[in-house]
Amino acid sequence: MTRQRSQTTALLLLILFSLSLATKSYGSLQNSVIKYQNRGIVRQDIERLAQFDEYIRYFSGFSYFLPKHKVSADFVRALILAESGANPNAISAKNARGLGQILFSTGAQAGKELAKSLTFFRHVSKHTLNNLSEEDLFDPAINILITCYLIAKYNYRFNGRLDLVVSAWNAGENTESLSFHKHAPYRETEDLIGKINAYYIFLLKTRKLPK
Repeated sequence: MTRQRSQTTALLLLILFSLSLATKSYGSLQNSVIKYQNRGIVRQDIERLAQFDEYIRYFSGFSYFLPKHKVSADFVRALILAESGANPNAISAKNARGLGQILFSTGAQAGKELAKSLTFFRHVSKHTLNNLSEEDLFDPAINILITCYLIAKYNYRFNGRLDLVVSAWNAGENTESLSFHKHAPYRETEDLIGKINAYYIFLLKTRKLPK
């Protein structure tokens, strides 16, 4: 095992429970965690995810903000399942698009930031990133790259806390509650934290099972 650190691993189920007991603001989050804690991943989910595994492994392998700090590929898988069910053509009621359900305004800004970086990416050109269209978010390679980049950004900003990272992802990184180190107090956000937490734990446990 290398010294490289995969972020968004510190805050799992037990820590979410301890946080919920420590402050009333986490009471409803605890309910969402309990609601989804036994949710597993079925064979169909694994098969859909497998189509994109090359991109997930590749784009989660970059240190976007800190040397040797990389996004967990299993966290990206959990997020994709929770957000789109691994459907690259998914569109939400808010017009978020693709595997990670990315809003165009968020994706376009991330694309410009990535285009300015000195890092070369296979599968996605800097020109495309700098001139992103809404339709580009349906491209699995582009969507997964932006997903990994944004999660790395939120990991860096919020010290890898799963609840805050998912809150920034779902409700916006400048949500007022985040300045107080609290997740956005929305049911949609809390349910997404619960889902991603459950999928992520399931994937991590599966990795540790004997073959």
